This record gives sequence, C-alpha cells and structure tokens, in this order.
Amino acid sequence: MPNLFSDQNLVRPGVIYEDGFGHPCLCLGVDEGVAWGVSLIDGSYPRSTDVHLGGIRELNLEEVMNWKSKSEEWRRRNYEDSILEP
Repeated sequence: MPNLFSDQNLVRPGVIYEDGFGHPCLCLGVDEGVAWGVSLIDGSYPRSTDVHLGGIRELNLEEVMNWKSKSEEWRRRNYEDSILEP
C-alpha cells in the first residue's frame, strides 16, 4: 500500500505519486500546496492535485509498472479499494 502524503513538504520534484484520480505521476513541482506533474502512463500534463484535499500517495516504480500493465477495469477497482482502506 502506498504512503499517503500528510505534509506538502514531503512532496517534491522527482517523487512518483498517485494523484487524486489514481493516476501515477512524476512530480515536477509544488506550488501553494498543489503538486503538479506529468503522467507516467500517457504523458498527460499538467496533472495537479491539492496535497491536503486530494490524498495523493507516494508510489515506487514497481507499482507504476504494475498499474500500467493492468486493464482499465483493474485500475478502477484497485483505486476504489485503496481509497476505502483505513
């Protein structure tokens, strides 16, 4: 299970995170509590999430590769399950 960021100071450029929509991203910056980056799946940019409201999570490269190899249905189900866990 990825770690939730509880402090915007922990999110910094170079960190891989899952944004509020369950999308793996590479952080390129944090401005006024909003992390923004680029998708590691489809290259969409910018992907922005409020650190405090969005509940973004840190990911490792293995989790990103697993995410990319799964179907859209698996990703949707996995994301919904992960946000329901305490």
